Amino acid sequence: MKTLFKISIFVLALFLSTSLFINCDQSSAIKKNTPTIASTENTLDYTIKEEVVTRNPLVFITGFDKGTETYYNNARAYFEEQQFEIVEDQYSLEEIINWLNRNESEKPYGEIHIVNNSNPYKGLSLETVIKGEKITAETLRKNITKGTLPILRESVNANSKIIFHANGLGENKELMNTFKDAFCSDEMPNVIASPYYSIFNGDFTQHYLAKPHYVFYPTAYSPGKVDLSKEIAAKYPEEKDIDWLNVLYNDEERFVGEAYTKQFTIPLKFELDYHNSDNEIPTFENQDELMDFIELQEVLYAKVEQLNIPIEKFRWSYQLKNSTLIIKGKTTGLVVLKPLIKPYGELEYITPDTNNKRLYAMK
Repeated sequence: MKTLFKISIFVLALFLSTSLFINCDQSSAIKKNTPTIASTENTLDYTIKEEVVTRNPLVFITGFDKGTETYYNNARAYFEEQQFEIVEDQYSLEEIINWLNRNESEKPYGEIHIVNNSNPYKGLSLETVIKGEKITAETLRKNITKGTLPILRESVNANSKIIFHANGLGENKELMNTFKDAFCSDEMPNVIASPYYSIFNGDFTQHYLAKPHYVFYPTAYSPGKVDLSKEIAAKYPEEKDIDWLNVLYNDEERFVGEAYTKQFTIPLKFELDYHNSDNEIPTFENQDELMDFIELQEVLYAKVEQLNIPIEKFRWSYQLKNSTLIIKGKTTGLVVLKPLIKPYGELEYITPDTNNKRLYAMK
């Protein structure tokens, strides 16, 4: 009896020492490798069996269309046709996680789609917490560290996919890694996004991916399409089959696989308070003086550099409001979108397969 007692204590101690040091990845591995014991008439079967039983796919529509935009309506229509469950009015990651926690069940979700009309230069429009900052790697990490984001409970498992439909997000490795931590659960789901643009309700197919190519100029001061076409051609010399000048006049896909151009603007605004400063509020004669001033301000210039757009591509202006210097910049971006087409056979779109690592990044 003493020997049996000692063995029991040893097993209990081993179990406790193992469980105390489990992180998210380790807990997933332990759960996945737990054998199921199935009894038959004469034997016990200790074969490891992995049952993959999941709920129907879920889609979060995280914004609404403005003006002539149709992105969210198009995405909604596409997923409704797939008979996916649609969830509206969740405009922050906090709301998405809380919704999943309120609706958890014994069966996890296989696919959770998060639709956000984003731009790699403007970032996600999805908030971190309700009425909080827009999501960046920095703001998301800050909220995770502070504990202001809820913890995702058992609505996912290691086979679950959290798929972001957010243009170019797959190239943002830092943010993708941070999302992985934000969705940390008992079992780690897969966080997936594409480096390409995700297009819904095209003229020839309901969903496809397109490769982006960018060129910028100071808003209201376009150098003209001829000069812009030369600039973008020099920037992307590998794209031999794109007629850049013709494409800059084209705002829609007129035949399968044709490149086309969309326009957007990026505003910047800086406010410097001179109320308690010994320095005089500066004034500027022209754009060059204003840009020189910004380059000398370490914090301001870091914000410009973060966008990876040359400072001279912005139209800069300033104004004085009491003791505050307000500096504004605005650039216009043109993105040429080239649909991804199969390189052989008839003209046909490449299927947006989230298992394809050439199309989607996975964390």
